[in-house]
Amino acid sequence: MKTGIKLIALLWVASITSCSKDKDKEPDPLVNLRADAALGKVLTDQSGRTLYYFANDFDGNNSCTGGCATLWPVFYAENLTAANISKDLSITDFKTITTGAGAKQLAYKGRPLYYYAPKVGTANVPEAAGATGGENFNGIWFVAKPDYTVFVANAQLVGHDTKKYTSAYVEGEGKTLYFTDASGVTLYTFKNDKKDKNNFTKSDFSNNGVWPIYEQTGVVVPSSLDKSLFGNIDVFGKKQLTYKGWPLYNFGQDNKVMGSNKGISFPSPGIWPVPVKDIPAATP
Repeated sequence: MKTGIKLIALLWVASITSCSKDKDKEPDPLVNLRADAALGKVLTDQSGRTLYYFANDFDGNNSCTGGCATLWPVFYAENLTAANISKDLSITDFKTITTGAGAKQLAYKGRPLYYYAPKVGTANVPEAAGATGGENFNGIWFVAKPDYTVFVANAQLVGHDTKKYTSAYVEGEGKTLYFTDASGVTLYTFKNDKKDKNNFTKSDFSNNGVWPIYEQTGVVVPSSLDKSLFGNIDVFGKKQLTYKGWPLYNFGQDNKVMGSNKGISFPSPGIWPVPVKDIPAATP
């Protein structure tokens, strides 16, 4: 009889302890980080489902509509605070935007966040936690990461003269898939530079405000790009990022605004081209 009483008491204590642990357990953050073996740090929702960026959202606005919105549902988390996101993320990097259809969507570092929901049978089903099937989809969808140093924008080029240009730098309409910096601000190359040689910046940096060098040493890029083609050069004591030997710059008149690419026509079209994946390597 005593043995039975002891057993019941032990089970009661174990039950109380288990309930206490469940009660004390912190819920997973509404936005979390997962270490992916192939892609590095990736943003996820509370259940571990991967979040994505769309290169067509070059200016920070949602441009995924119609059938696109079915395949790529928006991500939104209500009442996001510093206390309910991963400790490795900053709440100041998040904001709520409204899509053209009136839906709320969360953006991270200026870029709207999405799920990937491929069609399974007759329905679109969000991919399972941990899956990254949307990475490099059509070359314009990529996992959301906190540490990209170069990203891509798929946008119409519009010069400082307000004219539209193609990737051949002649007037015309058509999107160009070009590189941006970590903040989504357009990057440029200078046609008079040579391989790993900046021929623009003065030693006193007096003209750096016009075409600021992209000071960056780390290389974190979408999987569509070969990170080995990026490098660094020393420019009077500062490190400038390069691609295929081309030194990379921002344009002062873009005013660090996502989606602005005014420099492509300054002082005339083609002098400062935007870097693209297949740009010919700089010559020695």
